[in-house]
Amino acid sequence: MAFRGWPVEAVEFYEGLLADNSKTYWQAHKSTYDVDVVAPMKELLADVASEFGDGKIFRPYRDVRFSADKTPYKTHIGAILDSGAYVQLSADGLAAGRGIWHLEGEQLARFRASVDDDATGGQLVGIVSDLDRQGLEVISRDALKSAPRGYDKDHPRADLLRRKGMAAWQSWPVGAWLGTAQAKERVLDVWRAAGPLHAWLSSHT
Repeated sequence: MAFRGWPVEAVEFYEGLLADNSKTYWQAHKSTYDVDVVAPMKELLADVASEFGDGKIFRPYRDVRFSADKTPYKTHIGAILDSGAYVQLSADGLAAGRGIWHLEGEQLARFRASVDDDATGGQLVGIVSDLDRQGLEVISRDALKSAPRGYDKDHPRADLLRRKGMAAWQSWPVGAWLGTAQAKERVLDVWRAAGPLHAWLSSHT
């Protein structure tokens, strides 16, 4: 079945989970999660697979082993695709992004060398500026407080050098559009706009 949006019950499910993040709530509303939350996500991933690759829906359970917060369930559903695209639904609404979320080791070293290079670093500055003009935020999950060791703290691209991953990102509050195919179009617009960023990252990490 083609994606037709998320019904209001999906948002209500997460509103309820925010109020009562317990196994009792989860078990009582599991059918809503399966039908109104997961099923539309699977339909969306199937619809976009030919352009953005296969998708994987993340497990709804939190890893609480090393966390002071022991609530058992994530308060959103997220999925990531082979092309670096990501989509997330929560009580706050819908969000989408695309990039490479985490860099380490040799990948991170290649990224920093490419940012440091005037030619390739200049290309990335232009891509980020273009995304900003389109209203997309470029985020990083991890970043240093200043330029990494070995690079001038006053480097002209110090802000980019600090990052350990990059992705274009946009979010939208809940609205009637969420229950229509327009939700997919908003997500696709972000993923397509972020294509140059993902391509640059793929080539230089």
